[in-house]
Amino acid sequence: MSEQTGLQVRSLNPEVDGSPVSVADRPLQVRGRSFTAVVLKLNGAADAGFYGALESLMRQAPHFFVNAPLVIDLAEAPGLTEKADFVKLVRDMRARRLSVIGVQNGTADQDIAAFGAGLVCLQGGRDAQVPRGGQPSKAEDAAEETRGPKARAPEPAQPEPEAASATIVVTEPVRSGQRIFADRGDLIVMAPVSSGAELIAHGNIHVYGPLRGRALAGVNGDKTARIFVQSLEAELVAIAGLYQTSDDLDPSVRRGRVQAFLRDDTLCFEPLK
Repeated sequence: MSEQTGLQVRSLNPEVDGSPVSVADRPLQVRGRSFTAVVLKLNGAADAGFYGALESLMRQAPHFFVNAPLVIDLAEAPGLTEKADFVKLVRDMRARRLSVIGVQNGTADQDIAAFGAGLVCLQGGRDAQVPRGGQPSKAEDAAEETRGPKARAPEPAQPEPEAASATIVVTEPVRSGQRIFADRGDLIVMAPVSSGAELIAHGNIHVYGPLRGRALAGVNGDKTARIFVQSLEAELVAIAGLYQTSDDLDPSVRRGRVQAFLRDDTLCFEPLK
């Protein structure tokens, strides 16, 4: 009997040379899965001012960035052009427990340099500011001037998105290791949240089941955000950077229907009536 060592890669075709291959014989599977990454836009150089602002932001939400997949947006960072620049950026980020996995909106030279530093280059969208009152922005005016008057055509008015469209509703259990981020509104979870899972929202968080993981509301600094849970068993609860861990929770609110909110910069818990 011959001895087999190492990794064998076989075809995923169910028939190879006419012989069927069972699922148990396949040494690997390829599946698609979506992950939430935090995008950090670098406006200028990665200098002392940048790291000072970053550390201040991290102090507001200490558990938001830790070990999160981080993508650097290079749209406003023309100074990063060399492989050594990205190697230093990754090293400095990791020293702050930040895991940079890639870049987006870079130039061709930046993408080459970032790839040389071990980062992936993503096709990221650019943020667009919606002008108020239906008036075109200065950038749009400049673009219209370049195209000339004949290129201008009336566009139908687009209805503003409803506030509800920013709310994320999760109907499946949130398992350990999962992170769900509502980046423009509230987060509603209709199922249990396991230990090791993380819920993050710019607005409120509602959990209609046991909350055993972590919940961080108002991560953009919104002190009016609240967290509502059916059974509070959380590892950590935070609002606008102020947090309490499971060790700090009052026994009177454990496993109860509770709301968490800020009052005079103090994180408070009250039973739901």
